[in-house]
Amino acid sequence: MAEQQIVVFSLAGEKYGVPVAQVESIERVMEITRVPRTLPFIKGVVNLRGQVVPVIDLRERFQFEAAEYTEDTRMVVVRVDDMVVGVVVDSVHDVRTIDSDAVEEPPSMVGGMHAAYLNGVYRSGEDLLVLVNLPKVLSEAEAKQLQEAELAVHGE
Repeated sequence: MAEQQIVVFSLAGEKYGVPVAQVESIERVMEITRVPRTLPFIKGVVNLRGQVVPVIDLRERFQFEAAEYTEDTRMVVVRVDDMVVGVVVDSVHDVRTIDSDAVEEPPSMVGGMHAAYLNGVYRSGEDLLVLVNLPKVLSEAEAKQLQEAELAVHGE
């Protein structure tokens, strides 16, 4: 049985997860500096302990209805390839160990989201956990725009 640890978070009333290995930290949402001429779901950048980190709103990326940030809203700081990105989610629940062999292929659509953004679906009793494919969430063009947003703040 192959196991993996997953950070579980909520988005629009559903549970999602990303591998712990991709998560650098979980933070409260802080002041975000807007960067002009970016995609709507790219919220801007934050200064996280001296590092400029681009921030995306995962609700908006998945084209869910926008929601006000609350006391439970969190920014999951993840590493996608060579880039560190803050991903805003509704709330973070816990870290869960799952059986990788029990992860099923995602259906073509899950909650209105295309399967391309998903690594699979994990079912535990009545609980359903959608595993997010972070590199696919940030297409090459979007990743380039995030890097440009970060550089714009550095003045390079």
